[in-house]
Amino acid sequence: MNSFSKNTFEIEIPLFKGPFDLLLFFIERDELDIHDIPISKITHDFLEYTHHLEKIDIEIASDFILVAATLMSIKSKMLLPPVLNEETQEEVDPREAIIKHLIEYKKYKSTIPYFIKMEAERSMRKPRGNIHTEIQNIIEKNNLDIELQNVNLYLLLK
Repeated sequence: MNSFSKNTFEIEIPLFKGPFDLLLFFIERDELDIHDIPISKITHDFLEYTHHLEKIDIEIASDFILVAATLMSIKSKMLLPPVLNEETQEEVDPREAIIKHLIEYKKYKSTIPYFIKMEAERSMRKPRGNIHTEIQNIIEKNNLDIELQNVNLYLLLK
């Protein structure tokens, strides 16, 4: 935040909506396979962005720093000898957890345009009111008290 005399203003730059949005951007930008992420390159790009973000707003950067720490942890685990899964005796890929999170994030992110479209369509519709109140309004307008006195939802459906 910069200030001139008493007036303050914020400088806004295009930010990613979260750390997984940034990770997904790097993966798509470099046309990488989401199941075989080169952790070293992604971590480097991610840290560069995080350092830039820290200069602007530390509160926003905190989520990014957490993911950067996770990426560095994965990178260090990949440098160690492979760990075997006790049950299957197969090598455990340290990237597996973050890959699952990225795939799930990508799945939810891809549904956002459909929800936006649905919201726009639904907002164009007129909401229905309470059926009992609507019947009472019809009765009052048309003096149909005797005919509609015993009308209920079951009779209307019948």
